[in-house]
Amino acid sequence: MKYAICNEMYGDLPFAEVFAHAAQLGYQGIEIAPFTLVADPTQDPTAVDGKTIEQIRDLAQQHQLEIVGLHWLLAKTNELHLTTADDATRRRTADYLIRLVELCSRLGGSLMVFGSPQQRNLEAGLSAEQGMANACEVFQAVVPALEQHQVTLALEPLGPKEGNFLLTADDTVELIQRIGSPSVALHLDVKAMSSESMPIPEIIKKHHDNLHHFHANDPNLLGPGMGDVDFLPIFKALADVDYKGWVSVEVFDFSPGVDRLAQDSIQYMKSVTDQLTDT
Repeated sequence: MKYAICNEMYGDLPFAEVFAHAAQLGYQGIEIAPFTLVADPTQDPTAVDGKTIEQIRDLAQQHQLEIVGLHWLLAKTNELHLTTADDATRRRTADYLIRLVELCSRLGGSLMVFGSPQQRNLEAGLSAEQGMANACEVFQAVVPALEQHQVTLALEPLGPKEGNFLLTADDTVELIQRIGSPSVALHLDVKAMSSESMPIPEIIKKHHDNLHHFHANDPNLLGPGMGDVDFLPIFKALADVDYKGWVSVEVFDFSPGVDRLAQDSIQYMKSVTDQLTDT
């Protein structure tokens, strides 16, 4: 199992401190939210200069960490939306995602997780079918850049608490199949899957052919093992389908502090993996 951690939980800490802390705890990868690359959220992270990108890559290498890629792709952006009926907004969104592909590649990453519920939810009056068609159009425009830079776009189903579009793995795989590119795959998140009627291990097994990336967390918004979800059957399902991708810790409630969140999460995941090895 390869463990990564999402960097936004570290707040404003310098990348040097973030990478040192993650590596010390045993994480092997870092997943970056683009808005953490700029001091002001109104700035465009895709315009970060080459020297800064090189420094981040060098820091990761110094700490023997892999930059997995990007997530929260459209968070803190303006006038971008995936499913909107407005043609110009969809074109802007596709153009921005293409620039993110280039940014991801410059950082040394090979993955982009598309969640961003606020920038994908269906507007009033827009049907689910039209939303699928609009999303497909945007993502297909991004595919040539994905292929050129060897980056995979992993689409993330999210539960009804967060939105009204791509609520299940089934819906998300339908969109992936419509897009029709091996550069677009499935991302699964424990918190989100907990809202589905199908048990999480069954979702993993049903959709393992499309599965490319995995987020570990709990419906209580904390890290794995910090809530009621038992990860033993989840990790067993990942092992059963021979999943070789990353398991990346993503939390939404930062109140326990980054030390506890990061440390307790990886210790729990390693203990679960040890239990699998012993059986």
